[in-house]
Amino acid sequence: MPLNPKRTVAELKELRAMTGDENGAQRVAFTPAWVATRAWLRQKLAGLPVEIHTDAAGNFWATLRGESERALLIGGHMDSVPNGGWLDGCLNVMAGVEILRRISAQYDGRPPVTVRLVDWADEEGARFGKSLFGSSACSGKLDMDEARGLQDRQGGRLPDALKQVGIDFERVKESGRELKNAAAYLELHIEQGPVLLDLDLPLGAVLGTFGVERHAITFRGQAAHSGSTPMNRRRDAFLAAARMGEEIYRIAGRSAGGVCTIGSCTTKPGIVTSVVEECRITLDQRHLDAVALARMLREAKEASERFAKEGNVRSPGSASGRSSRGRSTRSSSHCATKPSGNQA
Repeated sequence: MPLNPKRTVAELKELRAMTGDENGAQRVAFTPAWVATRAWLRQKLAGLPVEIHTDAAGNFWATLRGESERALLIGGHMDSVPNGGWLDGCLNVMAGVEILRRISAQYDGRPPVTVRLVDWADEEGARFGKSLFGSSACSGKLDMDEARGLQDRQGGRLPDALKQVGIDFERVKESGRELKNAAAYLELHIEQGPVLLDLDLPLGAVLGTFGVERHAITFRGQAAHSGSTPMNRRRDAFLAAARMGEEIYRIAGRSAGGVCTIGSCTTKPGIVTSVVEECRITLDQRHLDAVALARMLREAKEASERFAKEGNVRSPGSASGRSSRGRSTRSSSHCATKPSGNQA
């Protein structure tokens, strides 16, 4: 039985019509749309000789038993960010469904090794600001204390959202038993950049996984009247933050393969008639090499200190915390640098 990629594309379009709108996919984890998506996925697996269950962390498994208990895992995620891409995550899972169809037919329902399809729960982290929930719980890497305190924008707690879909937060790490016989893991993913397109290649092998440093940088100056305060007397927090916008490109350019992004900028008091008293920006830095990534972070912190000093802006004290890679950070007396809520 040959693979039928046209069927997979048709199913992905069907999913898009069911759970998306003119802005994109709307399958945020633990919402009604996500629950409906899981039910739809079950329907697509109907008729295959697979065992289906949801583990303690809410990860969805479809298992095709083989002659050996050693298992090939094919993974992905059906949840999306708000307005997400129609192929992001779900391509992995639906391609896996098609592979299960092919293998089941080729080996009359009994392949040489066990093949398991997994839909990880809340890989995106769109609602509670921390991604990789289901896979982190399954691998034993989930920080339970941190996750227990996560809230969405409406103040809803992660444990409460899990309870609504039948998941007991305190037991999520029991999902680790699913990896007992795992021998290999494959994940097909749509490229989220233009590299393959620019090279005119249909497929590429992943070289590695980017390490991530994700932080918030807060510059604190002084509010002043925008009309009566001379330019040379201003302590403009936005000026220091704006200089970081250009500097991160220089930092990335020196890193040989790293990337840096300032993804948001918030000012206070945020009115046109006042010099900015406080400016908070978020910084995302990524590199395949841990040493290079650490250097990028160090250069960003040094630059923020320099721009704060040049602009005569400061913070009332130091702030400390942890990065998304687990390294402790501490700010200077001129600008506060601390981890942002989102994880990669």
